Amino acid sequence: MPITLTSLSDLAAHGFDTLIDVRAPAEYAEDHLPGAINLPVLSDAERAQVGTIYKQVNPFTARKLGAALVARNAADHLLGPLADKPGGWRPLVYCWRGGQRSGSFAMILAQVGWRVETIAGGYKAWRSLVVKAVHETAFPCPVVVLDGNTGSAKTEILNLLPERGVQVIDLEGLAGHRGSLFGALGPQPSQKAFEGRLAMTIAALDPARPVVIEAESSKVGQRSLPPEIWKAMTAAPRIAIAAPVSARAQYLVTAYADLVQDGARLAQVIGKLRLAHAAAQIAEWQAMAEAGEYTLLAEGLMADHYDPRYAKHRDRMAGRVTEVETDRLTPGDLGAVADRVAQAVRRAGCASDPTG
Repeated sequence: MPITLTSLSDLAAHGFDTLIDVRAPAEYAEDHLPGAINLPVLSDAERAQVGTIYKQVNPFTARKLGAALVARNAADHLLGPLADKPGGWRPLVYCWRGGQRSGSFAMILAQVGWRVETIAGGYKAWRSLVVKAVHETAFPCPVVVLDGNTGSAKTEILNLLPERGVQVIDLEGLAGHRGSLFGALGPQPSQKAFEGRLAMTIAALDPARPVVIEAESSKVGQRSLPPEIWKAMTAAPRIAIAAPVSARAQYLVTAYADLVQDGARLAQVIGKLRLAHAAAQIAEWQAMAEAGEYTLLAEGLMADHYDPRYAKHRDRMAGRVTEVETDRLTPGDLGAVADRVAQAVRRAGCASDPTG
């Protein structure tokens, strides 16, 4: 009998050895259950072919072709990635709606002798749990936002907080983007995949303790923050790291070493600011980049572009602000800054709890 997922933590509780997504590679690439491997029973082209025959010929012909393709692909999986699985192996299989694709593959695996199960409702059932968690349910924890102007090492300090007993959500890590125009790290996960990662992170939080989230706009790169977490962030108390421009500029040159080392990419990103600044200003920044004056470039970008925009953004936030000041942001200094932030988080968390 298919298992029914009632919460995002159910997968771990059932204790299956392997989670198998049998959907086509394009479906898997857009989003999949955490930890799932892809063993497609129909390729992208085969799925399109079967669907076309279903609509243009008749369902019987489509099912007959689909069965043949599933059997052939299942054989390849049995002789390939599943060849070394022992008799006691226990897989969990799913497809889009928990129907023919996962049922057919599970039947073949069961005939081998493995204790296989499927997920009732397939991926759609999982996705409905994710939507409920991030779109329809109030954020479960008190939120403290870690703020600070560009270059104040917020992300690095955020990731030092768990070892100090503070729970965090790293939105930039989940979204695969550092947040600014200069922050691309490569292809981002799809919106659905981002929301799935976020939902799993939220499910693991202790709702009785505050969680620290880095200040962001409502989008991280091209990924939008779900409304409930954004609502919690805009109303949350804020801890702002206050550091001088010189320290922030030096930090940025190190933190964005990948961009500094790619002159063509850096020039291209600066060019994207043309809609916001005069041509003379863009030319000046381009000249700094070409001359290798990266610290001076960072100072100019912060003074004339990022800091004014951060100030406008903060004006729209409702939460009180506590500053943590530091003159230095070198690797040796960040631990001490993280200690002070952790202390401020505990004070902010107690202040937000009427029983604290």
